[in-house]
Amino acid sequence: MQQSQKTSPNTADSLTDFALSKLASLEEKNQRRYLVDTKREQAMTMSVDGGPPLISFTDNDYLGLSTHPDVVAAAKAAADEYGAGAGASRLVTGNHSLYRKLEEKIATIKGTEDAAVFGSGYLANVGIIPTLVGPGDLIIADELVHTCIHAGMTLSRADVKFFKHNDVAHAAELLSDHRKKFGKCLILVDGVYSMDGDIAPLKALGLLAKDHDAWLMSDDAHALGTIGGGSGSAKETGAEGLVPLQMGTLSKAVGSYGGYLAAAKPVVDLIKTRARSFIYTTGLPPAAVGAALKALELIESDAEMVARPLKLAQKFAYALGLPAPETPIVPLIIGTETEALAASDTLAKAGFKVIAFRPPTVPEGTSRLRFSFSATHRDADVSRLIETCKTLGLRA
Repeated sequence: MQQSQKTSPNTADSLTDFALSKLASLEEKNQRRYLVDTKREQAMTMSVDGGPPLISFTDNDYLGLSTHPDVVAAAKAAADEYGAGAGASRLVTGNHSLYRKLEEKIATIKGTEDAAVFGSGYLANVGIIPTLVGPGDLIIADELVHTCIHAGMTLSRADVKFFKHNDVAHAAELLSDHRKKFGKCLILVDGVYSMDGDIAPLKALGLLAKDHDAWLMSDDAHALGTIGGGSGSAKETGAEGLVPLQMGTLSKAVGSYGGYLAAAKPVVDLIKTRARSFIYTTGLPPAAVGAALKALELIESDAEMVARPLKLAQKFAYALGLPAPETPIVPLIIGTETEALAASDTLAKAGFKVIAFRPPTVPEGTSRLRFSFSATHRDADVSRLIETCKTLGLRA
C-alpha cells in the first residue's frame, strides 16, 4: 500500500511571512530602515530622491575628500591604468602596484612598520580578530565598540568580557580577575566612538595592556584624518608605541573605500597569510586605491584642512550649550525614536540633512541626532544651522 505523502508548508510563503512580520514589528517601533537615492556634491551639498538641495551634517566625509577634484582625478587615472576591477583576490592576481604604495603611506601616517589593506573596515575587523585570538584566549572590550568588532569577536570564539565605557579601572579589574586563566589577550576599543564622538583613553589602556601581556587594538575609523594632526587617536592621546594594532577605514575622512591594519611587519605578514576576509575577498577596485592614496597625501600636507572640522563642531556646540566636542561629531540626545525622526524631518524641511540614529545602533531611550562637521562646510551654512536649531528648540 502506498504511504500517504506528508504535506509541507510552502517555503517561499513562510519566508515571506517571516520577513513581513519582522518588518511590521520594526515599523511599529520606528526602527525600520529605508534606502533613499542620494546625489552628493561639493561643500556637503546633496539631493535626496531628486528633491531640493540639502546641506548634509550627517556625513562621515569629514574632510570633503570624496568630492575633492584631485582625489577624483586620481581615481580616474587608476581606473584608466589598471581597469575597473581587481579581477581576483590580492593573493591571486588582484594585488596591483598601487596597493604597496597605499600600505606604505598608511604605515607612515600611523607610525608603524607596515600595513595591510582590506576590502572594508568591517572585513578588517572580522579578519584580524579571529586571526589573533581564538578558543582559550581572552578579549576585553569596551561595551560600546562598533558592531563589526562584535562580529569579529564572535567569529574568534574567544572568551569576551566587557568593561564600562572608557572606564580604565574596570578594564584593569577584569584583567586582574581573568587574564591568568587564558592564553593570549586582546583589548578592543574604538579610537573615536561614532555615536558620542568621545576618544578612548588609549595611553592608560596601552600601559595597562603592557602590565598584563595584552595587545591593544584601536578601531580608528572616525579618527584617521580628524584628530592627532590627521594620524588618529594614538597620537592625539600620547599613546604612540602603546597601540600595536591600529585598524581603520578608508571610507570616512579619507573619502574612498577599504579598511586597513597598521602594525609590525610580522603581524601584517601573518594577517595577509591567515585572515580569511583578506584571503577570500576580491581586491579593491583600483580607483578606490588610487583615490585613497591621493587623499592620504592631502591629509599629510594640509594641516588647516584637518583642523577645520573640529573647530566647526566646537563653534556649533558652544552656540547650543552642548558639551565641548573632542572630535567633529556632536550628538544631541532626543529620546524616543518618534521624536528623533520628527526632529530630523523638521531639519530637512529647513534645508539640512541630519540623520536620526535609533536602536539598535544606540541604546533604547537615547535616539539622537548626530551632527558631523566637514572641512568643506561653509561658515554661512554652519551659522544657519545654529540659528535653525535654536528656533526649533534643538539645544541643551
